[in-house]
Amino acid sequence: MEASIMAIKDLFHFNKGKTTFVFIGGKGGVGKTTVSASTALWLADQGKKTLVISTDPAHSLSDSLERHLEHDPIPIGENLWAAEIDPEVAMQDYQVKMKEQQALNPGMDMGMMEDQMEMATMSPGIDEAAAFDKFLQYMTTDEYDVVVFDTAPTGHTLRLLSFPEMMDSWVGKMIKVRRQIGSMAKAFKNIMPFMGDEEEEDKALEDMEATKKQIRAAREVMADPERTSFKMVVIPEEMSIYESERAMEALEKNNMNTDAVIVNQIQPEEADCDFCRARRQIQQKRMESIRQKFGNQVVAEIPLFREEIKGTDKLREVGKILYGES
Repeated sequence: MEASIMAIKDLFHFNKGKTTFVFIGGKGGVGKTTVSASTALWLADQGKKTLVISTDPAHSLSDSLERHLEHDPIPIGENLWAAEIDPEVAMQDYQVKMKEQQALNPGMDMGMMEDQMEMATMSPGIDEAAAFDKFLQYMTTDEYDVVVFDTAPTGHTLRLLSFPEMMDSWVGKMIKVRRQIGSMAKAFKNIMPFMGDEEEEDKALEDMEATKKQIRAAREVMADPERTSFKMVVIPEEMSIYESERAMEALEKNNMNTDAVIVNQIQPEEADCDFCRARRQIQQKRMESIRQKFGNQVVAEIPLFREEIKGTDKLREVGKILYGES
C-alpha cells in the first residue's frame, strides 16, 4: 500500500507479549505533547495498555492531560498511565547506583565520581539520559502494550538516540579498566587490600556486562520497525519543515524508522477573513512542499483549534482527527 493512501492508524504494529514504542518528535512549539497525549489516549481506548512518558522538564504533559504527573507512572484512565521524567529524581537514582558501585569497589575514586555526577546534573542532556534509562526499564519488562515517548526538542532527541552508542563505548572502557585493576589487585593483594577481593571484582564486571547487553538489546528494539516507530510533528512553516527533514535524515543514520509526518496548526477553510485566507494560501504552498519532501511517509493533518487543546475530551477530538473513531 502506498504511503499516500495508507491511514496513519494502520502504521501501529502490536507484538503479543512485547512492548511497542512510539516516539513523537519535532522542534519545540509544534504540538508534540498534544499529539503524544492524543495518541496515547486513542491507543488506550483501543484496549491497549498504554504508557505516555514526557522527557520535557516544562511539565507540558501535565498541562495537556490536566493532571499532576510524577516521575513514576500514575493511572490516568482506563488502560492509560502517564509519567513525567524528573531530572532531579533521575540524578538521585544515578547517585544511588554509583554508591552501590562504590560499595562493591572500595578502590574507586569517589571524588572523581562526585565531580562527574555534578557535571551530569549541569549538562543539558540529563533529562534525555534519564528518559533512556526509563526506556531500558520498560523495554525489558514488557509491562505495557505501548509506550509513547513525548520526546524533547529534536536536537536533544537525537542525542538520546545516540546514547546507547556512547554508553556502549563508556561501559567498554570501564570493563577494560576493571580488568586492569583486577590483574593489579591479584598482583598487589597483600600490599593494597582496598582493591577488594576477586568476587567483588567479578560482580562489578558482571554488572557492567549486563548493562552493555541491555543497551545492545535497546538498540535492536529501536532499529526494529515492528517494535519502534518515530512520528514527526511539523507545522506548515519553512523552518519547521527544514529542521524535520534534517532530523529524519539523522534518525535514518541511527536506523530509526520515521513512518509518519503529522502537520499541525493548519488554518481551517471555515475561518474566513482576509488574514485567514492569506495565511491558508501560504500554508497550502508549504503543504505541497511537505508532500513532496516526505513522500515516503504517511502525511496526516490537524487543523488549528479555536481553543487550547487541554483535557481528555479535546485530546480525544485530536485523536479522532488523526486515527478515526475509537
